[in-house]
Amino acid sequence: MKEKISLVILLFLYFNSSAMSQGNLMIFPKRVSFEGIQKRMEVINLSNVGKDTATYKLSFKQIKMDENGKFISIEEPEPNQHFASPYLRFYPRTVTLPPNGSQTVKIQLVGTNEIQQGEYRSHLYIRGVAKNSVLGEKDSNDESGNLSISVKPVFGISLANIITIGETSATVSLSDLAVQNSQEGMILSLNFNRSGNSSSYGNIQVNHISTSGIIINAATIKGFAVYVPGNLRRTKIKLVTTSNIDYTKGQLQVIYSTQDKTVKYAEASLVL
Repeated sequence: MKEKISLVILLFLYFNSSAMSQGNLMIFPKRVSFEGIQKRMEVINLSNVGKDTATYKLSFKQIKMDENGKFISIEEPEPNQHFASPYLRFYPRTVTLPPNGSQTVKIQLVGTNEIQQGEYRSHLYIRGVAKNSVLGEKDSNDESGNLSISVKPVFGISLANIITIGETSATVSLSDLAVQNSQEGMILSLNFNRSGNSSSYGNIQVNHISTSGIIINAATIKGFAVYVPGNLRRTKIKLVTTSNIDYTKGQLQVIYSTQDKTVKYAEASLVL
């Protein structure tokens, strides 16, 4: 009898997303923010919504965001960037969740006597641990070959941990608005230009305003960030397609504000 060998290929996915989910893991909240040093503890909740027991390892990652919003892992901070991880600790570092099980993770602010004014950011990375395959295990779906390959995805989610000390501010402007009809539908492209010593984070609302003044929501993007030290994020937003909106007439209004809408970062309009 010919022996079958099982190979495990791990697929590494670096994913950034109120609650956030990837695979069978749900996380709430999806962002941790320490405003000053008065509150020294935050808690996130991990929930396994799958049918199997799952194990996750937690660690801090340092990243920068490029002009297209992609996360890039780095080892040293960019100019005008500060890491938060030296001032944070979390526990537990490994979490095993049964089906429908939940676990809290505590994140504590420490060493604040050494911290200076500004924004500090690191990302808590939560990675699924793949179950080991047994070598020589029979694969009922492969009856003709000697080699069976088992592909097991390993999912990872990162959530921003931000410390803000002292006076910080972010100013954002919108530029280069344009609409095009693509294979994916109607697309609004625009640039977010950030300045100041803090990141911007909030929601984008795109409204279509007809020539008669009727306002219809054309797109909503939640949890949109432009992270320090980046000062430009190029963005494309898919617009809803409905018979009530004619993208050849009227105008598009774009509003970028904090999630609670208390601060409007920027607003711009595009005449169609």
